[in-house]
Amino acid sequence: MGGQAGVPAMIDAQAARRGVFHIGGPHTSYLFRVSRYGHLEHVYWGPSVATSDADALAVKPPTDGYQVAYADDDATYSLDVLPQEWSGLGKGDYRMPAAELKMPDGSFTTDFRYVDYEVTDGVAPCQDGLPSAHESKHPATTLRIGLADGDVALDLYYTVFACCDVVVRRAVLRNGSGEPVVIRRLMSQLVDLPNRAYDLVTFDGTWAAEAHRHVRPLAPGTYVNESLTGFSSNRHNPAVILATRGASEDHGECFAFNLVYSGNHHTAVELSRRNFVRVVSGINPVGFEWTLAPGEQFETPEAVLAYSRDGFDGLSGVLHAFTRDHILPQDWAEADRPVVVNTWESAMFDVNERTVLAQARAGKRVGAELVVLDDGWFTGRQSDHAGLGDYGVDAKKFPHGLGWLGQRVREQGMRFGIWVEPEMVNPDSALYREHPDWAITAPGRQPSLHRHQLVLDVSREDVRDYLVEKVSAVIDESGAEYVKWDCNRNLTDVPAGDLPHRYILGLYDVLRRIFGPRPHVLLESCASGGNRFDLGMLCFSPQIWASDCTDPVERLAIQDGLSHCYPPSTMGAHVTASPSQQTLRATPLSTRFNVAAFGVLGYEFDLATLSFAGRRDVAAQIAFYKAHRHTLQHGRFRRVPATSPDHVVWTAAGALETVVGHYQTRTRASQPPGVLAIPVLEPTRRYRVTSRPQTIGLDELGHLLAFVLPRWLNPEGVLVRTASRFYRLPDAAETYEATGVALATLAPLPQFEGTADRAHTRLWGDHGSTLYVVEPAS
Repeated sequence: MGGQAGVPAMIDAQAARRGVFHIGGPHTSYLFRVSRYGHLEHVYWGPSVATSDADALAVKPPTDGYQVAYADDDATYSLDVLPQEWSGLGKGDYRMPAAELKMPDGSFTTDFRYVDYEVTDGVAPCQDGLPSAHESKHPATTLRIGLADGDVALDLYYTVFACCDVVVRRAVLRNGSGEPVVIRRLMSQLVDLPNRAYDLVTFDGTWAAEAHRHVRPLAPGTYVNESLTGFSSNRHNPAVILATRGASEDHGECFAFNLVYSGNHHTAVELSRRNFVRVVSGINPVGFEWTLAPGEQFETPEAVLAYSRDGFDGLSGVLHAFTRDHILPQDWAEADRPVVVNTWESAMFDVNERTVLAQARAGKRVGAELVVLDDGWFTGRQSDHAGLGDYGVDAKKFPHGLGWLGQRVREQGMRFGIWVEPEMVNPDSALYREHPDWAITAPGRQPSLHRHQLVLDVSREDVRDYLVEKVSAVIDESGAEYVKWDCNRNLTDVPAGDLPHRYILGLYDVLRRIFGPRPHVLLESCASGGNRFDLGMLCFSPQIWASDCTDPVERLAIQDGLSHCYPPSTMGAHVTASPSQQTLRATPLSTRFNVAAFGVLGYEFDLATLSFAGRRDVAAQIAFYKAHRHTLQHGRFRRVPATSPDHVVWTAAGALETVVGHYQTRTRASQPPGVLAIPVLEPTRRYRVTSRPQTIGLDELGHLLAFVLPRWLNPEGVLVRTASRFYRLPDAAETYEATGVALATLAPLPQFEGTADRAHTRLWGDHGSTLYVVEPAS
């Protein structure tokens, strides 16, 4: 493909006129063509090739005589062995179909064949209320392929970007017949790839343990990654990766599949008898049914397909850039997020004017920028049993109202944010007593409660109007510049097969109407943590609360898993009290910050109770974060292979610096000297590596004080307890200077092993960690 200097041509127009479609980004090609019977034959997806390579690259299907022939006079053509871009039912392809439709004639047989194509500049946004990838500052091109089966038409859209190795696909079905078409399955994309001994990588978990990375070899049969919760779910994130066996962070081919969708998703990967790998992605067909009346159309969510031959890290680089440039709201894509103080873990439902203003004052002293009033602010909200759905402010807790409170917070030099949970309702609420029909229930069945609440049916226009009015008024009255939008239960008792999808369309409409006119408001999506961490929500909320678990050791796995497909700027990450409310694990204050720093930083414990020494430490943490915030939030993030399974290493590289996080989940006696690899530096340039100054509390050392102080002191005595409030013991300061090639195998200071020269020993232990800043040496 040729193009303007510095900008590749993203679609080969000359080849398209011959029925050969060659699209791609700066380093990749995606190639398919029209077969002799009008089907779309997938030819190639990988590193850039020439269009003229199509014949050599195309798979030559076997002719064993057993498969069903598509045409009586041509035994060599069978859909069951043809690599395709789309497949239906009933014409001899027995692999997973992209569509299951009850056609106007009452049958389920579909045979969509090529009609025409169209190439347009820019993106082709979804028209039915779904969010779309946007063009941003980089040009895009869209290819539409028209297919038809009788009077039912199918348009397949492919959008590619000049500076991104991503293909965005979706399908639009149009009923041109005089009878309804019933949709039971309509995928956003289908692609057939030759098997190259792939591993299948998914990101699975549950509440407080989201997005853990799991790898298994692809074997014959079908693996399904899906959600049936009504949302994208904390059980199985919609992102799926195929990687060549043995792929590492920087070696091996990786293919990623994701959806710009927040509802029930479905990605299935099938290894067929002929060693093809079929991948389909779209709305989950389980329980789904949509009647398409004559003259109507149905549009699928966009599917995101990405490729890298530079391993998982290369793939993450592609996906992070795509999310930043083409998914996140443009006002926030590269904007630095504020450091917040959230009231939840410090006050829970006992929040009031006094606690909010105390947190604002304490937050201002340590350098935080915004205080968030979390759950518990509205009438009847003394626990999670009542009040959801009502937006009257609790006059006992907040006698002066939210407008007064927001103003007092701003007068203290802090910004104000607020928590809402608009999609839910408690049966014990004024809203439910007035409108019980607004909650999702199945006729004739007792509805199931979770967290003492039901789900409001936002597919209804009157419900949406109510939510837009109430939430908008809360934001405007309080002057909130940040909204935490929570969602604390999944869907149950669904009365119809089309409701889950209509619900998601309604949610997007509500978000668009509230935040479209208020682009200055930073929206953080939350659904019991990461129950809705997906590209659809990221089109509205530039960040998502990654997990309700704030234990930093657990967060290492959660944020590491999410980082494969989503950039750190999208991950809300807070420093909370120790021991953890979720695990009872005690961890150093330094490590709680060092993990949260590789995300959008916040604090969620009572800052007013900090000792003088603790307040000084937190202030130093926030000052460090602000100094390196843009790098940590928007720099090129990498997962660096560690030399031990007990260690995790992350880096974020900016234009002038690199920040390195080195974490230890478990210490071992007599462990070998460590190696800290700092990758992707200029080999011959000299750099200075400096550790972030951090401390350890005297009261955390117990009898080990005898090893680190010049004289013995009673660790339980008054002197130590008093000193702990004003003094914390400095950890070893580390400074290194070397060339980039040497820093790829840097040997840091040893760890504490019973006795040590404290000035030259890292006081880590279990859950120890250090942040380093790497800058060019002057």
